[in-house]
Amino acid sequence: MIEIKSLHKSFEDKEVLKGINTTFAEGQTNLIIGQSGSGKTVLMKCIVGLFDPTSGHILYDGRDFVAMSKREKMLLRREMGMIFQSAALFDSMTVLENVMFPLDMFSSMTLRERQKRAQECLHRVNLEGAERKYPDEISGGMQKRVAIARAIALNPKYLFCDEPNSGLDPKTSLVIDALIHDITVEYGMTTIINTHDMNSVMGIGDSIIFIKEGHQEWTGDKTQVATSTNQALTDFIFASDLLKKARQAFI
Repeated sequence: MIEIKSLHKSFEDKEVLKGINTTFAEGQTNLIIGQSGSGKTVLMKCIVGLFDPTSGHILYDGRDFVAMSKREKMLLRREMGMIFQSAALFDSMTVLENVMFPLDMFSSMTLRERQKRAQECLHRVNLEGAERKYPDEISGGMQKRVAIARAIALNPKYLFCDEPNSGLDPKTSLVIDALIHDITVEYGMTTIINTHDMNSVMGIGDSIIFIKEGHQEWTGDKTQVATSTNQALTDFIFASDLLKKARQAFI
């Protein structure tokens, strides 16, 4: 579980986050949504330590990340898995080598143990037989699955996903969503997803926080989105006629 308490973040005289209070539960896919410039990316970067908050607290299972020393933060980061918007694979490494990378960096396993663990992770994301391929030899969806396999290689307690469906077709996006959700439940991780994808919101939004202009505008889950009376959320979620029609089906 990750708890955010009275989190503020300013850049010079511009306040970007304005007192965020929320909890991201373990074993759930926790989504952060909002328009570009709303502050959701800044929130994610504060949580993972890329930005230092101006004030407030970020508690990882009761451990205050803000108050930690550099060494303590480094050790905590070993409990984190990351899935980046672009997959961020190493082009010069094979699929297997990409998944082994965090194991090479942070584990004390033997080479055989690292290879076995990487193969287990590839098996979990249904990529058996792709071990010797390079990133440019596989599809975008397969690259995202490699990124997921790499992210779970060290059995993280916390998983962070930045627009994991970016650049994918709708069908492949649903596959990636389902995979992230299933792995979250299976591993009991605290998963936080920064997304614009409304299919993700309606499909795997176990818990959702909507950020508007740095404020925590709304919190709820996928079953509450369609019937929300929050006008700002309604305008954001149901911006297209197609989605407005979908809303009517829920009411």
